Amino acid sequence: MNEQPNERHLRITAWEFKEKREVAAMHEYIKILHTIPLFQELDERGFEQLERVAVLQCYRRKSQIFREGEATKSVFFVRSGIIKMVHLDAQGNEQILGYLKKGDMFPHTGFSDHSTYPATAEVIDSAELIEIPFEAFEQLMLSRPTIAVKVMRDMSAKIADLQAKLQDFTAQDVNQRIISFLLRLSRDHGIALDHGIQINLPLTHREFASMVGTSRETVSRLFNQLRKDKVLQIQRKRITILQKEYLEGYR
Repeated sequence: MNEQPNERHLRITAWEFKEKREVAAMHEYIKILHTIPLFQELDERGFEQLERVAVLQCYRRKSQIFREGEATKSVFFVRSGIIKMVHLDAQGNEQILGYLKKGDMFPHTGFSDHSTYPATAEVIDSAELIEIPFEAFEQLMLSRPTIAVKVMRDMSAKIADLQAKLQDFTAQDVNQRIISFLLRLSRDHGIALDHGIQINLPLTHREFASMVGTSRETVSRLFNQLRKDKVLQIQRKRITILQKEYLEGYR
């Protein structure tokens, strides 16, 4: 995580496309904006407003989008790639808060008080993001209530997910938490294969343990048993669930 946040290889706005009269590129940019669920119901005037402020950003692998503690400036939408959200505790240990995928919006703070970023956002592989300054996004929500409603729904879904995670921590033992998290990852980042569901994240045992609040040894012990039982397959940090029904019954 050594690369500076401004080390990107593309930054171009839709308005700049217009100024250069690159019509074909402009149409392509609008298609990109259409891929973000939050904007799919915008009318022509709404897209004209969005085009002036939305910026397509391309980030290289392991680059940082922003750091924990920096003043919030923009809201981001994932067009492609995977983003890791990381928090450092008081002892300087890295705690992984979650992973963001295509269509996700982040962060969910800074809209009203323009506070600091609550975590560091790091790119797992190369990623494309739509960036909108907070002030411009707030104006967009005020003029387009449908977007404000979608943002509230997205925040409600995040709160519900946090509540589910909290329930897992308080009501389940450590092995049940690991199983629940495996199933959650298969739902959010799973790719269906002929022989199972592959979790499309390069996770080490240490990273997995960080997200469920346990030790690497505990995760390794359970994973080894699940591999022996032919429930999991792990190759090159990629986890494939071979028997999802077994995991669902384990809980």
